[in-house]
Amino acid sequence: MKFVTLLVVPFAAALASTAPFRGCKHKVKESIHGPPRGWYVHSPAPKHHILELKIALPQPKFPELEQQLWEISDPSHARYGAYLSKQETEALMAPHPETLDIVSEWLALHVGLAEEMLDTTYYVHKHTETGESIVRTTSYSLPDILHDHVDLIQPTTMFTRFKAFKSTLHRNKEVQPAVSYLPGQTITGPAGNAVNASCNSMITLSCLRQLYNAENYTTHENNNTLGITAYIGQYANNKDLQQFYQAQNPSAYGSNYTLISINGGKNDQDMPGDEANLDTQFGFGLTWPTRRTFYTTGGEPPFIPDLTTPNDTNEPYTDWLEYVLSHDDIPQTISTSYGDDEQSVPYTYATRVCSGMASLGVRGVSLLFSSGDGGVGDGNLDPATQICKSNDGHNRTMFLPGFPASCPYTAANLDQSVTAVGGTVSIPETAVDFSSGGFSNYFARPAYQEAAVSAYLAKLAPDTYKGLYNSTGRGFPDVAAQSKYFSVIYQGQPQPIDGTSCASPAFAGFVSMLNDARINAGKAPLGFLNPFLYSTGYKALNDITSGNNPGCGTLGFNATVGWDPVTGYGTPNFEKLKELVLAMP
Repeated sequence: MKFVTLLVVPFAAALASTAPFRGCKHKVKESIHGPPRGWYVHSPAPKHHILELKIALPQPKFPELEQQLWEISDPSHARYGAYLSKQETEALMAPHPETLDIVSEWLALHVGLAEEMLDTTYYVHKHTETGESIVRTTSYSLPDILHDHVDLIQPTTMFTRFKAFKSTLHRNKEVQPAVSYLPGQTITGPAGNAVNASCNSMITLSCLRQLYNAENYTTHENNNTLGITAYIGQYANNKDLQQFYQAQNPSAYGSNYTLISINGGKNDQDMPGDEANLDTQFGFGLTWPTRRTFYTTGGEPPFIPDLTTPNDTNEPYTDWLEYVLSHDDIPQTISTSYGDDEQSVPYTYATRVCSGMASLGVRGVSLLFSSGDGGVGDGNLDPATQICKSNDGHNRTMFLPGFPASCPYTAANLDQSVTAVGGTVSIPETAVDFSSGGFSNYFARPAYQEAAVSAYLAKLAPDTYKGLYNSTGRGFPDVAAQSKYFSVIYQGQPQPIDGTSCASPAFAGFVSMLNDARINAGKAPLGFLNPFLYSTGYKALNDITSGNNPGCGTLGFNATVGWDPVTGYGTPNFEKLKELVLAMP
């Protein structure tokens, strides 16, 4: 089996000596119990099949980057907002020269032979429900001398379905509330202000501004930028966007966005995507005239190895991270509405992706991710039919936290680098029942979250869901926003959309507006949000105290006073948040 490596080093330097590898036996670097639940071995991988292997090298200076992120993200620290440049960040992410030398030498000895290089055998695995095919192995080995010089190699043991990084959106098939409202009729919103009563059955840009107390704010034309990401063939339709602008923000009509293609990503105007339409219409519509960037990243399954497609390229997060980190100009706020079960992603891969996101944090970027739509796992209340099973060979029932919503940024598990957004519904707001939340099985709880999460756990009855979740894990989501009945233009028609995919671009829009206010006042953008949110920002959020997120044959967790693993600390009150962020250095 051939391979192409993304490790960029000068192979032509000939690397004269092979002495370090003489007599050095292979030792297992990473293995899993077997194909995860739902996958089975179909056939050996074709010998002509080409894999693009990505080799992640250790970053010995990363603890320093971690310390920098903590300092510049903490509003009480003297270095708050003193973000690093691209060059400074790269210096802290660089591998040791010795690592480059020894890994380069090893690669030079194994040109074109992935199975020999990794002492493994690749197979075509098929998914029982979807029929998707991927080329993977369940174990790979490296010479013992390399173990300290290589963090991971993929694709090897990762069976994440890209529907793997699946959208957390689902179209609303329910009959909407049969409620008629008198013209001008209002109800009281979470900020105590009047909100149009129709917002209880259809969410628009105006509804979000009313609900979250931002009606009177006008964004400025400065260097502030909002970024929206797209994967798995989701394309933003420009005609639908203009129709949306006409209906909900006429001032934005005729405006466009910057389109950035990564790894062959497309934006096919003949194939509109409901997810991409939702994200761009609400994200860009809320923040206009703020600069707008739409990232479309290629690489998704299903991959069928007997087709003519030569590559199995399906790790879009790393492709996106590599691209964004290589550029000087990055949006200050970025929203992503894609994710998967945490256990479907190997721990080594998860930590590496989260480290890349931390590197964006030190450069002043606020990353927001949908928490997911499965409640505590599969969204299923019935114990007899729930499918929340571990993929470690034991097949035990367990809650299924999402990734990257659970993302921290180091193996030391001291912090996290993304802000996870859960969902609400109705006015007064309650937790929407599909809002994913819970506790990471990979990453320990960060210090600044300890008090808030411990207070929630102390309210639970003894042994509540014992054995189903990791009570010491990173709790998510952090915040929430409306997630039902979003009025999106899709194929020229208004389409009601549900999902925490609605919540992430909505909350990101208000974060971008906060960044706009700070930049206009001559201040730095907010960057990594969570230290602010958990120290003082929560005081400017609308606490959601009712609702729950069923799944895995249980009722899930309850929303309650303070932080909870359904809606986090709650939904935004923009004017209060603006007052807080403008008072910070």
